[in-house]
Amino acid sequence: MTTNQLVQQIKKKKSFLCIGLDVDLNKIPQHLLEEEDPIFAFNKAIIDATHHLCVAYKPNTAFYEAYGLKGWKALEKTINYLNENHPDIFTIADAKRGDIGNTSTMYAKAFFEDLAFDSVTVAPYMGKDSVEPFLAFKNKHTILLALTSNKGAFDFQTKTVDGKEVYKQVLETSKTWEHSENLMYVVGATKAEFLADIRQIIPDSFLLVPGVGAQGGNLQDVCKYGMNNQVGLLINSSRGIIYASKEDDFAQAAAAKAKELQQEMEVELHSLLV
Repeated sequence: MTTNQLVQQIKKKKSFLCIGLDVDLNKIPQHLLEEEDPIFAFNKAIIDATHHLCVAYKPNTAFYEAYGLKGWKALEKTINYLNENHPDIFTIADAKRGDIGNTSTMYAKAFFEDLAFDSVTVAPYMGKDSVEPFLAFKNKHTILLALTSNKGAFDFQTKTVDGKEVYKQVLETSKTWEHSENLMYVVGATKAEFLADIRQIIPDSFLLVPGVGAQGGNLQDVCKYGMNNQVGLLINSSRGIIYASKEDDFAQAAAAKAKELQQEMEVELHSLLV
């Protein structure tokens, strides 16, 4: 999917919501555990109930890898279901990969070719040759960890080296890499006050913003400082939507929570879309 196609979907749905499909079998409704594939059954129900309210889904691969082959198979079934039934949805493999060049090429093939995701999250710590193999894939996007929403982000990302914070150096350096037009960036909603500075460095790039909802991030602040003239934001919510209920109405409850966020986003988009 191209960036332009993503923007068109945002305008059509009046939403820039990304739903995180982070499936913990201890948290899903008990009756689903009787299914042959509980993870896929859960994901399918969530997707069927919410696909008209969001523009992206983001499975965190750890929640699938933890269940071994069955979990990986459920991930494959989930992405196939999305690609076959909702090709307008932007898909994100939240895998946080990043290794030496030939290894990164194999990671990229796994997510872009075998599983046919539109994008994958990548850690920048190993530098240029660990990220460029992902960027080489046409119409695929590499979402670089820039400034994350966890407490440990302050251990390294905001440290000042030679008079500039590390996360700013990551942003500036990444712009020099080959096919950097295929980059997006992760910026946590709990770091909204940093967004103005980030937009000075990458004014046109899409930002994937986790942390709204369960982690305490504020949608309005993120939009105030992070939105650009092409929207430029994907706001992710995982637990706050998919675990809205553990009862039989879990999918409807998820849709209701997604609708709340979509309506807030529609308000934020209004001035941009008129």
